[in-house]
Amino acid sequence: MSKRRNFLGNLVAFSLTGLWSSTLLSQTKIPGLNSPTIKPKKPKNGARIALIAPAFNTSSEKIDRAVKDLTEMGFQVVPSKYLGDRYGYFSQTDQLRAQDLMDAFKDKTIEAIVCVRGGYGTTRILDQLDYAAIAKNPKPLIGFSDITALLQAIYIKTGLIGFHGPVGSALEKSYSKAMWLNLWKHSGSGFLMDSVDQDEIKDQKSNEYQRITITPGLGRGKLVGGSLTLITSLIGTEYEIDFTDKIVLIEEVGEKPYRIDRMLTQLLMTETFKKAQGYALGVWVDCDQPAGSRDGFSLYEVLKDRLMPTEIPCCYGMSFGHTPWNMTLPIGAEVTFDAQKGQLYLEENIWS
Repeated sequence: MSKRRNFLGNLVAFSLTGLWSSTLLSQTKIPGLNSPTIKPKKPKNGARIALIAPAFNTSSEKIDRAVKDLTEMGFQVVPSKYLGDRYGYFSQTDQLRAQDLMDAFKDKTIEAIVCVRGGYGTTRILDQLDYAAIAKNPKPLIGFSDITALLQAIYIKTGLIGFHGPVGSALEKSYSKAMWLNLWKHSGSGFLMDSVDQDEIKDQKSNEYQRITITPGLGRGKLVGGSLTLITSLIGTEYEIDFTDKIVLIEEVGEKPYRIDRMLTQLLMTETFKKAQGYALGVWVDCDQPAGSRDGFSLYEVLKDRLMPTEIPCCYGMSFGHTPWNMTLPIGAEVTFDAQKGQLYLEENIWS
């Protein structure tokens, strides 16, 4: 076992003594973060939540399904002003999509914000957001894929914990709903964020759903990350992620192994990616070679080649990303990562 893993094991043991209190964590300055961590207010039962489209436009069918699923989960859904609009492949202009998001944050009757889908477009509005106003109105924002840019930019600029989880139009599985609701109902530390039971996905014949430990070990740190494409696109901007001592979530969809190789290589050439405490990899849908193909490296071969040499704990196939079984994960929260089991443990209260 490497010195790194021995150190991580001691670190986790030390944390269990209680010296790492949630009060201390909430006041700690995060490397590369402009503000201490801000914890959102926990939504009450029957909370009013805004349903927004900050990226691609969305069909009326998907909007209707999102409203139905969220209502069944016990929320009062408030469609944003431009939710059903179309402007090319976006829901609206950059200015109006940014305004929609800011209106949701500033509305005192709204307790949470749910993105109806991702796609592309959130990077175009990052410089149009009022981060001071967001910090004054802390509330949970949830989404994944292209929403990675929003979650990371808001966390970097304000310290506000956000939620990498199902968009409103992708809540068909009971696992996804339960993981979201259970996390939002939980108070304190000790919440287990575990992947879906393998029996539930036994009909998935794709290798993409296999859970594989690439490098065993334990790590502890703040959660960051999301879509590989978005993480990479933020490099060189003021929203670039500082991976130092972090647990890094990574997922992707529809990218060939050589493109994944290229993006991971770019990350490895940054100053901080190899300083992370863990790589938690989701289900990378439609990213592998066809079964039986000998045309280049497989997805797993690329992941192993790029990430194993770092000796940082790493597990592939955890239940998040572009998969119907999509857990909800608090960006900016302190967690322990067990790469052998493919599990994340919440180590602090995420609510104010």
